[in-house]
Amino acid sequence: MVASLPLLGAGLSSGFGGIGPGIGLGVVGGYAVRWVARRPEQTGPLTRTMLVGMAVTESTAIYALIVSLILIVVF
Repeated sequence: MVASLPLLGAGLSSGFGGIGPGIGLGVVGGYAVRWVARRPEQTGPLTRTMLVGMAVTESTAIYALIVSLILIVVF
């Protein structure tokens, strides 16, 4: 029972760590589509800014994955 707790923690950290970035990426993508629909000539600068924002948002999920891998390997 005690040996399985790090695995439970790894699963929870991966799961909960992916919820926030998933919602954030969906919101960013939705607003980007709205902006391109309104002003198609601004697609280039918007895409660049959107990709940087998505990379920053996705880093949170990557940190959660790293924490879960550390929990699995160390414990």
